[in-house]
Amino acid sequence: MKLIDMTVTDFANEVDSNSPAPGGGSVSALASDIGVGLARMMAHLSFGKKKFEALDDKTKEEFKVRFDKLGEIRTELSTLVDKDTESFNEFMKALKLPKETDEEKVARAKAMEEATIFSIEVPYKTAKLSLEALKLLDFLVANGNQNAITDIGVGTLMIATGMEGAILNVKVNLMGLENKEIHDKYSKGCKDMLSEGQKIKDDIIAKIHKQLD
Repeated sequence: MKLIDMTVTDFANEVDSNSPAPGGGSVSALASDIGVGLARMMAHLSFGKKKFEALDDKTKEEFKVRFDKLGEIRTELSTLVDKDTESFNEFMKALKLPKETDEEKVARAKAMEEATIFSIEVPYKTAKLSLEALKLLDFLVANGNQNAITDIGVGTLMIATGMEGAILNVKVNLMGLENKEIHDKYSKGCKDMLSEGQKIKDDIIAKIHKQLD
């Protein structure tokens, strides 16, 4: 059974077990998935309301475009919940390959390198999608149903957590990568995403707190 198809209770219990997967990577993808869902919830609660319908057509169209894009991001994030655990399992398979002969050692090293790269690419994609989602939120915060302002606030925090959690998983897997060029590329990407994502999150949350105070 796929992780994404589990009940909330079953997924939480699966995480709270002696199995190393699903772990932080899958949970990060799910956090961003739920966060995006909360952002879209605000939009759902905006459509058809007097204040929203009173906005100019250009604003309403932009709002809808961002809403739809967030839906596409959610679809991708949901696949990464299972993909992250799959990448971990592939690495464990490579780790268990025989290493008695020189040929076996070469084959095992190659398999481990490929599995490590896979284990980097999956959370990196989670982080990229999360940042992409964060970039779409400010417009919804400004123009959406203000009765749901705290919902999109929580969504923002969830997405930012998912992004940073995914970056932590990229970093830990980079430690086992020998290819310096690939290592440096992903390392820089993580640094840039973290800096940009945290600023967007801080700005949105500050605005929401100001509105509530």
